[in-house]
Amino acid sequence: MARDGDINEPTREFPGYPTGEALKERSAVTTEPEPGAPPPGGGPARGLLWVLGAAALAVVVLLGVQATGLLPDFRNPFAKEQTDRSQPPLLKSIQDLSRYVAAEGNFQVVVDLQNDRRNVPDWLLSQRTLFVGAGSVEAYVDFAKISEGAVVQSADGKSVEIRLPAPQLAKTNLDLEKSYVFAEERGLLNRVGELVKGDPNRQQQVYQLAEERITTAARDSGLTQRAEENTRKMLEGLLRSLGYEKVTVTYTAP
Repeated sequence: MARDGDINEPTREFPGYPTGEALKERSAVTTEPEPGAPPPGGGPARGLLWVLGAAALAVVVLLGVQATGLLPDFRNPFAKEQTDRSQPPLLKSIQDLSRYVAAEGNFQVVVDLQNDRRNVPDWLLSQRTLFVGAGSVEAYVDFAKISEGAVVQSADGKSVEIRLPAPQLAKTNLDLEKSYVFAEERGLLNRVGELVKGDPNRQQQVYQLAEERITTAARDSGLTQRAEENTRKMLEGLLRSLGYEKVTVTYTAP
């Protein structure tokens, strides 16, 4: 039996539990890391920051070297390339012109063309194109059509009368650099058909319609009357410089 005096003493196998004061003292003591041991926390995060910093520094160095011209330019291995396999132009004919271009009109037209089928929804089969066309039309006088006896000079040589053919409008010149497709809507079957077989002349109808509209606008714009006036002024100035005091210019019916 143990003695009464040894009852409150802890044994070696079962040490006594620390009290509250002892726990406070232990928490206040900071443990020093052993030599060569890794830091207690933040190792992976610090390593990631070092890697990102090194990558950023490498990019800055490469850009700086490229800016100085010490290295060749970085080229995209998948850059777009264009190959021109067009044939050389073939001269088919040469025509002498005797036209005097007296006026020119510049026009712009908006073509809204839609092709669809009756009783078929637009989302399935339809094609609508909004095209902005820009073109020019020339008004000219063809001097080659001046008939014999069209120039009549007075007996005293001080006046002259000239009869010219009426001005004409040249073919509309559609400027493709200033013309463009503003919007285009196509049905589902139209899109599928273009994937199967493309139509290189799909916009041809829109171009023709734009040219027709510009031609009609030129006829109604008074461009031929402007050409008559400009041609008359040109001939009057030219013939008066040759000594004629009176110059009369008339136009025959077209």
